[in-house]
Amino acid sequence: MVHQSKKCSVGLVFQTFLAMLYFAYLVCEVLMNETDLEQARKRIESLRESINRNNYLYHVLDSPEISDAEYDVQMRELRTLEEQLPLFVTDDSPTQRVGAAPLESFSAVSHFKPLLSLANAFTDDELGSWFNRCSKLLDGRTFELVCEHKIDGLAIALTYENGKLVQGSTRGDGYKGEDITDNLRTVRSVPLSVIGDFPTKFEVRGEVYLPKAGFEKLNRERAEQKLPLFANPRNAAAGSVRQLDARVTAGRALDVYIYALGYAYGHTMPMTHWETMLYLKTLGFRINPNNRLVFTIEEAKAYYRLWQEQRSSLPYEADGIVMKVNSLAIQDELGDVGREPRWAIAYKFPPLQGRTLLKEICVSVGRTGTLNPVAILQPVVIGGVTISRATLHNEDDILRKDVREGDMVFVQRAGDVIPEIVGPTPDAVASPTRSSPFSMKGKLFEAESNSPRCPVCHDLVVKPDSEVMYYCPNAACPAQVEERIRHFVSRGAMDIRGIGEQLVALFCNGGLLGDVADIYALREKREELIALAGLGEKSVDNLLFSIENSKTRPLSRLINALGIRHVGEETAELLASRFSSLAELSATSGDVLLGIPSIGAKIATSIEAFFANEDNKHIIAKLEACGVNTKTEREPAVGGQLLSGQEFVITGKLESFTREVAEERIRALGGQAKSDVTKKTTCLVVGMEPGGKLAKARALGIKEINEIELISIFEQAQKEG
Repeated sequence: MVHQSKKCSVGLVFQTFLAMLYFAYLVCEVLMNETDLEQARKRIESLRESINRNNYLYHVLDSPEISDAEYDVQMRELRTLEEQLPLFVTDDSPTQRVGAAPLESFSAVSHFKPLLSLANAFTDDELGSWFNRCSKLLDGRTFELVCEHKIDGLAIALTYENGKLVQGSTRGDGYKGEDITDNLRTVRSVPLSVIGDFPTKFEVRGEVYLPKAGFEKLNRERAEQKLPLFANPRNAAAGSVRQLDARVTAGRALDVYIYALGYAYGHTMPMTHWETMLYLKTLGFRINPNNRLVFTIEEAKAYYRLWQEQRSSLPYEADGIVMKVNSLAIQDELGDVGREPRWAIAYKFPPLQGRTLLKEICVSVGRTGTLNPVAILQPVVIGGVTISRATLHNEDDILRKDVREGDMVFVQRAGDVIPEIVGPTPDAVASPTRSSPFSMKGKLFEAESNSPRCPVCHDLVVKPDSEVMYYCPNAACPAQVEERIRHFVSRGAMDIRGIGEQLVALFCNGGLLGDVADIYALREKREELIALAGLGEKSVDNLLFSIENSKTRPLSRLINALGIRHVGEETAELLASRFSSLAELSATSGDVLLGIPSIGAKIATSIEAFFANEDNKHIIAKLEACGVNTKTEREPAVGGQLLSGQEFVITGKLESFTREVAEERIRALGGQAKSDVTKKTTCLVVGMEPGGKLAKARALGIKEINEIELISIFEQAQKEG
C-alpha cells in the first residue's frame, strides 16, 4: 500500500507539472499571437548571441565592444523574456549561471584520461637535467617548448558534447574527481556552449582561480561578517568551487584559464600543443595571453627570469612556469613515468619575500605550557596576502637568525603559505642604534618579583636542561586552558564542528568553559549560548548536536584530545590498541609503558605525570560522568589481519573519506598508519596535491597506490570478512 501510495503521489506531481506547463503555454498564446511568439524567440536568440559574443570578446580576447552598462541591459532584457516565456529557456543560456539548488554531496567522476601531476625543478641545473633527459630519450633531436604560468588555483576538466558543456569536475587524485558542473557553470569565463568548428565530444583542462583583487574583496567581506579569512587565493578558489550551494560560487569573482586538451572525437586536431591552444581560443576558451612558444632551453630560462621579476605585477598568483614539449607526437613518444609526464615540468619560483619592520617579539602560551615567541610585524603584502605576524619557533632560532626588535627584516611565505622571518636586512645589522639581542628571560622578567614569569598567569617559568623551550608550569593558566580546549575540539581529536577559535575565546572569557569537560555541560546553557555568541537557534542546535555526537569517538581520539605532552595521533592510536580503557592506561606505571615499542622515556614520563595530576583526574572524572566514551571497543576486524605487518603513509587529500577515517580502516585491518615516510614504510597512499613525502618515498623505492586502489583493498577485506 505504501509503494502504491508513493507511486500515485509521483504520478500526481508529474501530471500537475504537465498541466502547469500547458497552462503557461496557453497564457503565452493568449498574451501574444504566433507572430509575436516568433519575434520573441528571435529576440531571445539575438540577445544570447550578443551576450555570448561579448563574453568571448571580454574574457578571451580582452577587447569588449560594449560597456558594462549595455551588457547589463541586455542581460536584464533576456532574463525578463525568459521569465515570461519559460518554454524558450535552454541550459546554455547566459542567464543560467546563477547557480542551482544546494547539493547534499558531490558525486564521483572517473577521468577517461588521467590528469597527471608535474615534476618540479627549483634551479637552472634541475631544469637542464630534465631537458637533457628528454634530449637523450629522443636521440638528440631538437624540440620546441611552450612556457606557461603555473597559476595557483584548482585544476579542473570540462567536457563538451555537441558544443555544449555537459560536465565539469575537479582533478581529484588524477584518476577520479568530483562532479562540480553546477558550480563551474557560474564562472563567467567558462563557455556554456562553444563556437566555430568543434569536435563532437571533447574535454579541456584548466585552472580555476581567484584574481588577487577578488581575493582581497572576498576577505574584506568576510572580515566585516566576522568570518575566518582565507589564507591565500588558492584556498579561496578551491573553497569556492567546492561549495555544495552553487549560488555561493556564483557570488565570487572566479576566473579560468584553459591549458590543455584532454581528448577529442569527431574532428582532426592540430599536431602541436601551441596550435591546439590557438584552436581552443577560436572555440571561445580563455587562454593565457602570456604563454610563449620558445625554441631553446635558454629562451625558456629567460622567460622564467622575466616573470620571476614581474611576478608581483600579475593579476593572479603564480608559483612557477610550466614548460611543455610542443610536439604532441613527441609527447606521446616520451610518455609518462609513474604519475608524471616526462614531457613537462614545473620550474617553481623561489618563495615570495618582502621587507618590513619587526615591531616587537611577544610571547604566546601553548596548550602544554610552551612559551612561543611570535614576531609582530608592520603589515606587509606578500603575494596578495597581508602578513602581520610570523612564528619564530624558539629563542635559539631567534639568536641564530640574529633578528631583533626594531629591525627591518626579510619575510617570506614558506611554500607560498606560511609566513617566516628569513633574517635582518644588511642595513639593520649595520645600524649603530640596533636593539640588544633577544632574551626569553629578559622578555619575561618582572621587576616586582625579580624573576621571569608567564605573560598570562604570571607564574614562574621553567626551562628543562635538555630542552630549548621555556614552559609555564601552571596547568590552570587561562591561555593554556583556551589552547587545550581548541585542541580538544579540533578535527584530529574530538572533532566538534562549530566551535572555532573565536567561540572558544568567547566561551572562556564569558565563564562558560573552564576546562575541556565543561564543553559537555553547554547543552544545559542553550539560552546563554544564544545570548553570548549572538548565534541563531539553528546554529546553536547544530553545535549542541555535534558536542553530543562527539561522546562516541573512539578512545584513541580522546587520548589525543586530552593534550598529553609528547602524545600525538599515532601514539594515541598505539595506546588505545594496548589498553582497554582510559582507567587502565591511567593506572599504568612509566616502567610498563617503556616496554611498549615506540614509547620512549620522555613519552612514558609525560603520560605518567599527566594521569598523576589531580586536576587531570578531576577532568577525566567529569568526562566519564558526562557519558564520553573512555573504553576501547575491540570488535573483530573486518577482513581479519589483511594488512598485518604493513606500514602505510598517506600524503595529500583524499576525496572519499578523511585521512583519519582511512587510517582507522588501515589499523582495523592489522596495518600501521604512520605520518612520516621511512625505510620501514610499505606503501604510500597518494591523494590530491601530495607533499614532500612523495619525493622521499620515490627516493626510497616505496610502493605507491592511489585512493581508488586503497578503496579496492578495503572492499577486498569486506568480502573476505
